[in-house]
Amino acid sequence: MDSINTLFLLSGFLIALSILASRLSTLVGVPLLLIFLGLGMLAGEEGVLGIQFDDYSLAFLIGHLALAMILLDGGLRTRLKTFRVGFRPALSLATLGVFVTSGIVGAIAMWVFDLTLVQGLLVGAIVGSTDAAAVFSMLGGRGINLNERVGATLEIESGTNDPMAIFLTLMLVEVLVGEIGGVVDTLLFLVLQFGLATVIGVGIGWLAGRLLGWLDLAPGLYSLLALSLGFLVFGMTSVLNGSGFLAIYLAGLMIGNHPGRHLNFILPVHDGLAWLSQIGLFLVLGLLVTPSDLLDYALPASVVALALIVVARPLAVLIAVKPFFRFRWREVGFISWVGLRGAVPIVLSIFPVIGGVENASLYFNVAFAVVLLSLLIQGGTLPWMARKMRVEVPASVSPNRRGPLGILHRNDYEMFVYVVENSDLENVPIRLLRFPSGALIAALFREQTMLHPKGSTRLCLGDVICVIGRSDDLPALNRLFNGDAKLKREQAFFGTFTFDGDAPMRDIADAYGLTLSPGEREMTLADFVSLRVGGHPVVGDDVDWHGIHWVVSDMEGNRITRVGLRLY
Repeated sequence: MDSINTLFLLSGFLIALSILASRLSTLVGVPLLLIFLGLGMLAGEEGVLGIQFDDYSLAFLIGHLALAMILLDGGLRTRLKTFRVGFRPALSLATLGVFVTSGIVGAIAMWVFDLTLVQGLLVGAIVGSTDAAAVFSMLGGRGINLNERVGATLEIESGTNDPMAIFLTLMLVEVLVGEIGGVVDTLLFLVLQFGLATVIGVGIGWLAGRLLGWLDLAPGLYSLLALSLGFLVFGMTSVLNGSGFLAIYLAGLMIGNHPGRHLNFILPVHDGLAWLSQIGLFLVLGLLVTPSDLLDYALPASVVALALIVVARPLAVLIAVKPFFRFRWREVGFISWVGLRGAVPIVLSIFPVIGGVENASLYFNVAFAVVLLSLLIQGGTLPWMARKMRVEVPASVSPNRRGPLGILHRNDYEMFVYVVENSDLENVPIRLLRFPSGALIAALFREQTMLHPKGSTRLCLGDVICVIGRSDDLPALNRLFNGDAKLKREQAFFGTFTFDGDAPMRDIADAYGLTLSPGEREMTLADFVSLRVGGHPVVGDDVDWHGIHWVVSDMEGNRITRVGLRLY
């Protein structure tokens, strides 16, 4: 009984401390996952609490469970429309990129640690893939708003690159223990990893999305059903020798892109589960490592980590992305830098321990050191690098808070809460506001007192307005309540003047005294910018032409609808 009570005491204390310590990430810029790892190490056998934990099998189980929940949540929040610009480069990075990274790191590890070729390649395979937990956490939690091409590529890559890393790790472990199968069996295993995961993840995920949208359940049961169906997909795929990680990510993608009120109940719960998974996973991995053993490998492991960051990852991105896709050099540079390593390499490093590979502790400690340096160097400089490489776009204006009313199964009404920050609305009667036809003001708060708004009620700066409407009303509402500071940031990025994408280029050229070829004079502005950008344009793409920056400011699907003009 005492051991059970101790488990509750320590787990509650460590999780609560991790959540409270997360404020350090905001205050001093330390990556959040690094804090969780550090707390786990402080609580470990050589730390303050002296907790003895060396159960690799249990850590392996916890790692799989946590990563499954993190990938499910990542899939739920990824929009299918991002696949139009990010899927092909992400798939290239998830296959060819992982292979190249593993090979380069393996060669360097072989030289640094005086290993055989296979042993060195095993080190490379273990640290060869980026980590979904690290990427989702860093991009979502650091307030970095990347352009769609870069953000989608990084998110999709981190959710889909585990099968190649797992395949390479398992294959090399089997070589070292003398249980490797034939070439046909090995290639079949790789095909099954990707093929079964895609078929089962997309198929059952699509059915699960329709089922969740059709059922009428108690609000708390939607998230439990989504989680159980995700685990079903993970288990079924893994039993059949497919990649459970890829399958559960794809299942989450299908569920999250099936519209319905079920998402309003699922997403908040799974956000909490993903955070709990990240905290628990990194605490356990921190407990598992022995700092004194880690120090023995610190210097050579640092060489491997730095080689991964500044040599292997950039070369892999250069080989897997630049020749085949229209990415700008600064985008390639940022993607190269955001090769974040996290829980996945540490979990993969447990394979050699469980498989009985000689000197298995080397793989675990090297993977741990690589992850620490990746989170510290790459994760700590992420905001600065995004600004340096100019891959950020201004965050879109959004309500201060929003929540569904739960009245309709589809296209439900929501409550949008705005604070009046636009000085143009000062002393303006409500009846003069250009509101969307389907939206209305439900309440108005002034100095913490609720007023009953009428058409003659005049607005004041700082008023809190509750608007009932649908998601289709958001663009008009956001423009209406856009504050001066937000508007200035947008104008500084997109330019003071914007043009409709359908504007004829000949009219713009005549107005600004620009020279066009005969073919360009017949184009629209959207066609002209799309041609200059190449591939799939995204918001934030710019074309420098005649000393003027033409910046894509709004899109509908693949079509450019607004273009800003920036004179510097």
